[in-house]
Amino acid sequence: MKIRRLQIIIFTLIITSLLLSTGSLAGSLKEEMRARQPKINKLKADGLIGENNHGYLKYRGNEEPEKRLIDAENQDRDAVYKAIARQQNTDSENVGRRRATQIADRAPAGTWLQNNQDKWYRKQ
Repeated sequence: MKIRRLQIIIFTLIITSLLLSTGSLAGSLKEEMRARQPKINKLKADGLIGENNHGYLKYRGNEEPEKRLIDAENQDRDAVYKAIARQQNTDSENVGRRRATQIADRAPAGTWLQNNQDKWYRKQ
């Protein structure tokens, strides 16, 4: 558990330093992502979206409410993952999977998550 907590702290510090080091564009990206959270949290609570095992939001059914919002969030996450990957000399897929683990660990009960076998489950 201590290692997992350390990984979360390191990941958070990396994201923060990336956002701060890239100036106003990063600031606006961070603000936009923060502004989306209430709507995203509502869609999660309603069970319409979940967190997949690649670190992105994904619809769980045929309904796609707030599609532009979800697409924008996933595009911004992709940009952050790519920036972190460049800094760590790895690929964004690896960064996204690590982030998916962190998201799953922090998610409140009732959140839909995707395991490594691509199966959806509701966090207890």
